[in-house]
Amino acid sequence: MSVRRLAPKELQPASFAFSEETLAFAKQQIAKYPEGRQASACIAILWRVQEQHEGWVSEAAIRAVADLLDMPHIRVLEIATFYTMFQLWPVGKKAHVQVCGTTPCMLRGAGELIEVCKHRIHHDPFQLSDDGNFSWEEVECLGACVNAPMAMIWKDTYEDLTKDSLNKVLDGFASGNPPKPGPQIDRQFSAPAGGLTSLNTPMAKGEGGPPASAQPALTDADAKKPSDAANRRESPAPKPPADDATKKGNM
Repeated sequence: MSVRRLAPKELQPASFAFSEETLAFAKQQIAKYPEGRQASACIAILWRVQEQHEGWVSEAAIRAVADLLDMPHIRVLEIATFYTMFQLWPVGKKAHVQVCGTTPCMLRGAGELIEVCKHRIHHDPFQLSDDGNFSWEEVECLGACVNAPMAMIWKDTYEDLTKDSLNKVLDGFASGNPPKPGPQIDRQFSAPAGGLTSLNTPMAKGEGGPPASAQPALTDADAKKPSDAANRRESPAPKPPADDATKKGNM
């Protein structure tokens, strides 16, 4: 992992103030934890602060979160710089595109998606487009390998992308009408593209029935009959007392 640093001073705002909604959310998160454990709410609050602060976390925001949680500033800085979900530099106002570059996505065409970002947004990652509305980066696995290649914009994933469909997604964000997240082809969530590829025989579909000899040994009613508890221990059968060896005739 490359070193993650805060944006330079010339890009840092002078101060940060929680909005009413963010502060209410922060207090709600803090209340979930016992007294003295409020630091456990740090990640959730940082995420909401990032949403308020145009998609990135400034040094002033980090200090404000630390003061709210009564934590040393360095501890919150450590969290913000460790987790890549937190952006430390200004990002596009309308969209920050995270293209997955892990093996499944690369094998399915993620390189072409990166080229779209280079030509449409900026040649280099983490740089703003000319109008300041877009930025991009390549990231590690985002957990939608079945629907590769894919990208995440803000907190939503856009899957089964091609060069053309990614351009359409970016057009939607540019016009203020983002497309529906998820697969960008005719697929339901992570179901097989083009329909079922298994369990599609007539018998599996319920068309007709198995012969009598293939009927299940137990019916639904049989399976629901009460039985012994699974954790019941069986006591061993008692053994008869052994003979007194001293009374045997050969002694």
